Amino acid sequence: MTEFNKVYNREQTKSLKWDNVQTVFNTDDLLPMWVADMDFKAPDAVNEALKERAEHGIYGYTIIDEAIKDNVTNWLHDRHQFIVKNNDLIFSPGVITSLHTVINTLTKKNDKILVQSPVYTPFFNLIRDNDRQVIENELIYDGTSYTIDFADFEAKLQQGVTAFMLCSPHNPVGRVWTKGELEKIATLCHEYDVLILADEIHADLIFKNHQHIPIASLSEEISQRTITFMSPTKTFNLAGLQASYMVVTDASKRIKLAKQLGTQGFNSLNTMGTIALNAAYADGLPWLNQLLVVIEENKDYAKQRLETETNNKLKVIDSEGTYLLWIDCQQLGLTDKELQDFMIQQAKVGLNAGSSYGKPGKQFMRLNLACPKSTLEEGINRIVQAVQTL
Repeated sequence: MTEFNKVYNREQTKSLKWDNVQTVFNTDDLLPMWVADMDFKAPDAVNEALKERAEHGIYGYTIIDEAIKDNVTNWLHDRHQFIVKNNDLIFSPGVITSLHTVINTLTKKNDKILVQSPVYTPFFNLIRDNDRQVIENELIYDGTSYTIDFADFEAKLQQGVTAFMLCSPHNPVGRVWTKGELEKIATLCHEYDVLILADEIHADLIFKNHQHIPIASLSEEISQRTITFMSPTKTFNLAGLQASYMVVTDASKRIKLAKQLGTQGFNSLNTMGTIALNAAYADGLPWLNQLLVVIEENKDYAKQRLETETNNKLKVIDSEGTYLLWIDCQQLGLTDKELQDFMIQQAKVGLNAGSSYGKPGKQFMRLNLACPKSTLEEGINRIVQAVQTL
């Protein structure tokens, strides 16, 4: 797994993560460990497929044929026991694009849409920017992990919620929801006739002893009320290639969504995104298996050092999936703003502020683990040394 130990210089590559540090943090003197892309090269199978296509040198309109769809549906079946028909797939440039389309098409202005905070920041923006109302079902934090407050969940549904945005696995807290939890969600959404928008982009990034279960796979009944959003981009570090898809089993919803995407001008993926998606699902599994070992080792390393060497002033949530680490910084005794400034000015690391994931995220930080061990060591060193000076 030496390929995952190699440090690549990403500066001057138009990288959002590395070349936009000054804009995001108002300084360029820090180590970026924030936005969710990896500092690893994509699988060789993907890079070779892209090179072959580049050597051809013609980049005309590119179709997504049945062979490509087969690779997608085979992946979903083999990895998640998720039985999907080729015709159930709708492709789009990204999950955010798809969510925007679904909210506009299948909900109405002023509709109430439920989220489980702290949660992926764009969820809030998507709802508000489309003139819908954000309703929050705050997750229960017991000082160690997070669970769902089902009494509050049902109470919020009773307020007239029309859609629920499920983050599964959950970003940023790293929960991989159990079958029992998903069945409770599904039962309540069915009872109150709520559309389920399941963002499952991190589905392939699951640690040992845990299993991702697509909520739409629970039953045909639930599948009909669920739109599942997936992509190989987080799994194989392809975010810049803009390739994702929705699984929509309800034919009437699928027709409406495809029409709306067309109205917005999204009729196909870009050529390289299509090639990368296909190659990743066809031949990327060996690379992914190695990646998961590296990320879990990085998680364990970071958790052990951050807690032990700060005398538990930092508490790390033991994530079950994703390559994102959720860090409880409440014992530092800093306000949310002071915490953000501390990480930038004292620790010299660029992390995501927990408050951007909703009010329950205040005094938390999110750290990206998908980097070579030497990069992670440097980041942990900086954080630990800064905390020790407090």
